[in-house]
Amino acid sequence: MRTHTWTLYKEITNMERTSSIRRKAMGRQHKAEVMIAGEQLRLRLHDGKQIKERRYHLRTYPNCFVAQELIDWLVSHKEAPDRATAVCLMQHLMDHDIVHHACDKRSVFKDAKLLYRFRKDDGTIPFNLEVKIFMRGQRLYEHLIGEKNSFLQLREEHGVAYQRAFPGCQLIDWLLQNGEAESRRRGVELCRALQEHGIIQHVANKHDFFDSGVLYQFCINFRRRRRLSELLNEGEEDNDTEGVVVSTQEDNHSDSPFVVRKNPPHEGNSAFNSVGSSTDLKLATSGRRGSLNSLQLHSAGFPPLAQLSSASVVRCNPKSVLARHVTCEELLAPGAPFIKKVLTVIGDPLGWGFVVRGRAPCYVQAVDPGSPAAAAGVKVQQFVCQVNGQCVLDLDYRTMTRLVMTGPRTVVLEVMEPLE
Repeated sequence: MRTHTWTLYKEITNMERTSSIRRKAMGRQHKAEVMIAGEQLRLRLHDGKQIKERRYHLRTYPNCFVAQELIDWLVSHKEAPDRATAVCLMQHLMDHDIVHHACDKRSVFKDAKLLYRFRKDDGTIPFNLEVKIFMRGQRLYEHLIGEKNSFLQLREEHGVAYQRAFPGCQLIDWLLQNGEAESRRRGVELCRALQEHGIIQHVANKHDFFDSGVLYQFCINFRRRRRLSELLNEGEEDNDTEGVVVSTQEDNHSDSPFVVRKNPPHEGNSAFNSVGSSTDLKLATSGRRGSLNSLQLHSAGFPPLAQLSSASVVRCNPKSVLARHVTCEELLAPGAPFIKKVLTVIGDPLGWGFVVRGRAPCYVQAVDPGSPAAAAGVKVQQFVCQVNGQCVLDLDYRTMTRLVMTGPRTVVLEVMEPLE
C-alpha cells in the first residue's frame, strides 16, 4: 500500500512539474511571437515611411512615429478592426518592451499626437537572458532553414508528420561543425536552453533534449507572416496544443519577416497575412535576428541571419555611432589619433556579444554590457583591422560576420581605438 501511494505521489509530482514547464514554455513562446510580430511591423512601417525623423519644440527625434498616425495606418490597413483594438495591440507591444515613448515619460500608449519609437531603432532593447536565447534560436533557425540540403525536414514518427523536425544528434553535429558549440556537452546545454524557452521541443513533447536520434522540432516558424491580431487571440489558441498535420507552403516561404521590400506589398497580400486553412501546421506546444545585419548582440542577441536578401532588398537599421566615415588611409596614417589594441574574445554558449557595421573599415556599433566582448575590452567606435590574424580592413560587415561565425569560438581581434 505504501509503495502504491509513493508511486502515485511521484507521478503527480512529475505531472505538476511537466505542467509547470509547459506553462513557462508557452509564456516564452508568446513573448517570441510578440517580438516577431513587432519586428515585422517595425520593418513595414520603415518601408512605408511612417517611421522617420520628427521635430518637436525645436528638438529632433530620430526614428519616431506619431501614435495617432500609426492608429490610422493600422485601421486603414485592416491590421485592427477599430482604433480601440489598435491601441490595445500597441499597448501589448509596449508591455513587452518592443516600443516606448520617445522620452520615456509615458507607460501607456495613447491615441494622440505623441512620439513613440521602437526599441530596436534606438538600441534600448533589454537584452536579458530570455531575449538573447530567443535571438540565438532565431539566428540558428535562419541558418538551418536557409541551407540547400537542410536537415530540418518533414519527418514521420508513429504515423504522425512533424514539420521542421530533426534528430537531436544531427543538430549537435551541425553546431560543432559551424563553431556554434565547442563541445557536444556545450551543444546539449544550448539546445536545452532553447527547449526551456519554447523554441525547440521533443516532437511528442515528452522528453528533454538528448544527444541522440530522438526527434525534435522548432516550435516557432520565424518566417511565417504574423497578423497583429494574433497577439490578442493567442491565449485562446494555447488550449489547442495536440496533434500535428502537414503544413502549408508558407512554412517554407523564402521571405524572412525581417526583410523589407522596396516595393510595398499589395493591399490584398498584407505582410502580416498568414494561411488560415485547416492544413496549417499545429505545433505540439503553444500555438528569429534583429535587423542590425551584423555580428549582432550576443549570438543570442544578434549574429547574422542567413543572407536571404537580394539586390531588391533594403534593411532599416539604427543610426551609425560614427560622426563621419573614416577611411582605411586615415586609420593607418602616421600620427593618426588611434591606438592599436589586440583583444581576445572567448565566446560563451550564447556567442560573443558585439555588433559590427560598415565597410572598409568595419567598426563596432554596439556591445552587450554583460557579454564576453565587453569583458575583453571591445568598445563602441573601435575599428576592426584583423580577425584571427587575417586583415579585414577591405571587407564589409557581412563578409566579416561570416569570417567570425565560421571560425573558432575564441576570436582574436586587432582594433584601432580613437584616442579620447
